[in-house]
Amino acid sequence: MSLITHPHARELSKSVRATVMVFKDPRSLELLNRIERLAPSEANALIMGETGTGKELVARHIHNLSRRSAEPFVAVNCGSFPESLVESELFGHEKGAFTGATSSKAGWFEAAKGGTLFLDEIGDLPLNMQVKLLRVLQEREVVRLGSRTAIPINVRLVAATNVNLADAVVAGHFREDLFYRLHVATIRLPPLRERFGDILPLAQFFIEEHCQRLGYKRATLSPEGERKLLAHSWPGNIRELENAIHHALLVCRNERVQPEDLQLVDMRHAGVRQESPPALSASSHALGHHESTTLDLETALTALFEENLPNLYEHIEETVFRAAYRFCHGNQLQTGRVLGISRNIVRARLEKIGEIAPSPRTLHIAAVAATKAQ
Repeated sequence: MSLITHPHARELSKSVRATVMVFKDPRSLELLNRIERLAPSEANALIMGETGTGKELVARHIHNLSRRSAEPFVAVNCGSFPESLVESELFGHEKGAFTGATSSKAGWFEAAKGGTLFLDEIGDLPLNMQVKLLRVLQEREVVRLGSRTAIPINVRLVAATNVNLADAVVAGHFREDLFYRLHVATIRLPPLRERFGDILPLAQFFIEEHCQRLGYKRATLSPEGERKLLAHSWPGNIRELENAIHHALLVCRNERVQPEDLQLVDMRHAGVRQESPPALSASSHALGHHESTTLDLETALTALFEENLPNLYEHIEETVFRAAYRFCHGNQLQTGRVLGISRNIVRARLEKIGEIAPSPRTLHIAAVAATKAQ
């Protein structure tokens, strides 16, 4: 079994990124072999994988195995900057280039001189910045904002994304020429649910890590706890597993992690199913319960965000309407009261999602519209 960890793991305790990767599952061992074969080259690398699968860890491992290992490794999240500052952050700026630029500043390409620049979530780059990035990769030089002087760069670029860039190209959100420039050495990180053999070794690692950090006695997983971990879909991947183990160690008894200690939220395309904690009773209105429900909802939404589902807002809205309508036993008026909207809105939305048949008026309007379109 091989293991790689983030050098600043404890500083990232609230991050959604993975802080450790275990390579024991056959798919993981095959992945590690591919990483080690691609690392020594100077080719641009593109790492694809869901949030929490360890993309930055792989990028760091590539850097450490390359001839640039003694030089800087600079990690930048493309989605963390306001659009107005992306160019300045990546390529630098000169004094007076914009309001507030009181001095010259090198960009991240210059900061990574001789080493590796890791651009995480590169799919979030605005299209105009994609054009400039492509030019930098082609010409191997940057021009600071507010300057006309080109500065040569010597940097290996490793990019990462949790979206399908090929689909983004088709949708017009990502430049095709930049895609092919990046798509040289590609690495796909399978989600944790596809690396069955890594789940328990990772869980054991996190148990030891957090017991040591918390000053607890060494805890163990019960067989039932192991089965629950193996049965979960892990939409949040490695980071979700670490958080689940951390929580379990805080609440377990006699240094034994049982299934009920594992607070897991399973998000499915068909809706939301909460395994733990148990659902609150309808008659409970205490403030503590209200806060708990809000936290559970936020946890569920976070897991959905990390799955990067298409048309996510529509999916959530449709699920809310279906759940409310069924909760009210098919009563549209009561559904409107529960949701705080009018019955007309409820009916229109239920027709749209196919929960009820369209009314004659809706069918007539659709027929008239179709006739006019011909």
